Amino acid sequence: TPKEYELLFYLVENKNIALSREKLLDLAWGYDYMGDTRTVDVHITKLRKKLNLEQYIKTVYKTGYRLEI
Repeated sequence: TPKEYELLFYLVENKNIALSREKLLDLAWGYDYMGDTRTVDVHITKLRKKLNLEQYIKTVYKTGYRLEI
């Protein structure tokens, strides 16, 4: 989906750097989006499954996500 693509783009652009859920939400959905950070979690889960990236997109405890390459 377009949002999954945007999330992947930002993860690739910031590879090996942990991005907070809030930062990813702001980047992909914009500052005026009223949803919560669980939206990011759901889209990351779908992205991992669709592209078989479970071993590359890491969850950073109490922070967010990081693409490890």
